Amino acid sequence: MQPTPDTPVRVAPPVASTGIPGLDSILQGGLPREEMHLLQGVAGTGKTTIALQYLLEGVRTGEPTLYVTLSQSKVHLERIASSHGWRLQGMGIYELSPGTVAERIASRQSILPTAEVELEVVFRELMKLVESIGPRRSVIDSITILQLLAGNAARYHREVVTLRQLFVERGCTVLVLADHPAVTQEGQAPEVIFHPLCGCVMNLEQTPRPYGDVRRQLRVVKARGMPNNGGYHDFKIFTGRTEVFPRLGAYATAEHSDYRPITTMVQGLDALLNGGLNSGTSCLIVGPSGVGKSAIASLYADSVARAGGHAAIFLMDERPETYLVRSEGLGIPLRSHSEEGRILIRQIDPGEIAPGEFAQQVRQLVEEQATQVVVIDSVIGYFAAMGSADVLVTQLHELMTYLTRRGVLLLLCGAQEGFMSIGVQDAVDVSYLSDTILALTFFEFEGELRRAIAVVKKKHGPHSSAIHELTLSSQQIQIGSQLRQFENLMIPSHAFSPRSAENGNLG
Repeated sequence: MQPTPDTPVRVAPPVASTGIPGLDSILQGGLPREEMHLLQGVAGTGKTTIALQYLLEGVRTGEPTLYVTLSQSKVHLERIASSHGWRLQGMGIYELSPGTVAERIASRQSILPTAEVELEVVFRELMKLVESIGPRRSVIDSITILQLLAGNAARYHREVVTLRQLFVERGCTVLVLADHPAVTQEGQAPEVIFHPLCGCVMNLEQTPRPYGDVRRQLRVVKARGMPNNGGYHDFKIFTGRTEVFPRLGAYATAEHSDYRPITTMVQGLDALLNGGLNSGTSCLIVGPSGVGKSAIASLYADSVARAGGHAAIFLMDERPETYLVRSEGLGIPLRSHSEEGRILIRQIDPGEIAPGEFAQQVRQLVEEQATQVVVIDSVIGYFAAMGSADVLVTQLHELMTYLTRRGVLLLLCGAQEGFMSIGVQDAVDVSYLSDTILALTFFEFEGELRRAIAVVKKKHGPHSSAIHELTLSSQQIQIGSQLRQFENLMIPSHAFSPRSAENGNLG
């Protein structure tokens, strides 16, 4: 639809990149220019690191920058930068903490309270810096010091308005740091005097886990007059960079409609599925440990690699070398595919990974390498790695939706409790999210453990409901004849046995 002369045309304000691609994505490009923005969070959440990256981006693009520290020394800032391998040449750093003006205050004794004199001196110094440097980007660390010096809410609000005018009216985009969270403990009201004066308010949080690295999250509390991706987003601080992982936004991706069948070199398996699994669908392969779930999943990764495509296998429970050796024993050449760059096999550290980080790893493979098959082995390992049991299914649902809309075949390996299980594990049911379910099980016959396979459901097209024997032998995977003579293989009651002794031969 073409705009008419009377239709208001929305012009996006110019923005300043934060120097963090993921954060720019959430903010639809960056922080609006010539505005004051607030980055808040308790100590240790990463405010200073993000602020330094914001100014370093300005240095990179040739903009005058200014870092005013009211709470920590210049030496401390330089140590933080050095720990990341950053050089702060070209960045103006000025220490205006109350301690640095103490001598001037002492030499100018007054009947005014000391805090008021300190605040007056700080603002006078700030004005001189802004007028002499003319910064396009500034950071003030932290506004909490001004709040303490102001003494009361009315004075604090007045001084904040003055601070905003000092920078914004001179064409500067200022990022102010605050040492308080968006929500305080025990139901107390958060400090929000500053919020109405800011274009963007971003809150940082970190949550310790029972084991492993803390989980850091970022939330855009407010973004005045601009779209943004709200809610919580994971982020991590690495040496030399901060990475923010925006949520996938799965439903913004167009629906996939070309459900191309993906076949394997095992004819019996393809026959069970009426031609194979379809691209743009998800399949849950479920069964006890050791029954062959990973082997079946590997067949589909091998299939797309043989055709010149790409696949990714994420291991939550075992080492890549173990996975490769087992596949080679079954005649699946994953190692050669891996060496040629056709299949990525990546082990996930459950103590370090965050859900958003994992989702971005998957997204990168899909969007940059056109990955066609993704295997997550296993679902229980995924849940253990991701944590936050109350949102696990939602997180996995978003990932599944994103992949299937991108035309990717997603294979989930899920272990059932029962044979070979040790202890009781918390179960999270994801079967209803899956388009196809392959069920595998063990059964006994003539003193041997045998394997069986059946298709429980397949949403995209018909499938066989017959139960067949699954054989994993040297250099091959085979689907045997239908197990007509057995009952209660997949759905055990009390016991199962051949219907008659003369039909006991499995062929």
